Amino acid sequence: MASDEDVKRCVRCGEIKPYAAFARRRSNLDGLQRHCRDCASDYHRTRQQSLGRKVRPKVEVPEGHKLCLKCGEVKPWSEWHRNATASDGLSTRCKACRAAEGRAGHLKRQYGITEAERDELIASQGGVCCICLAAPAAHVDHCHKTGRVRGVLCFNCNSGLGLLRDDPDAMNRAADYLEGNAWKPTLVAPGVYRLPS
Repeated sequence: MASDEDVKRCVRCGEIKPYAAFARRRSNLDGLQRHCRDCASDYHRTRQQSLGRKVRPKVEVPEGHKLCLKCGEVKPWSEWHRNATASDGLSTRCKACRAAEGRAGHLKRQYGITEAERDELIASQGGVCCICLAAPAAHVDHCHKTGRVRGVLCFNCNSGLGLLRDDPDAMNRAADYLEGNAWKPTLVAPGVYRLPS
């Protein structure tokens, strides 16, 4: 049971509730809103409806859970990132929704494409990497000079291109090396090499 110091009367509904039922407000002497969260929510919903705006249906949320504004699912607090500025200390979107938005934002910022466009590229490649034709395509490859997206590769092939610095000559020499035709210059004089013919 909460002590008298841990409760407050809501000015709207008149009920005495624990401090946790009130949102924070620094300018008030006790640091809390004058009306409880339930009354504040009801007032906000009524106001939005009167202005002709779309309002989500009210969902009962059990203690220790929160409704995600993006996916509309009720999830436990462990599925949320912390947000010190929010009244409940949690983000407005669950971790899964934030991760999905982060991936979509990365594609748009880095490559200028949407997830749908990336999925179309993968489908046009048959779902496999353009280079090895075996591993699933998962990493967007682009030209570092022009920024143009070239395709979607597996991790190993994408890394290989990066490690060879997107240099076609280095890649051709690597292919020759794999075929047993290693590039071995002959030392003619100090610092002077003769290329094989």
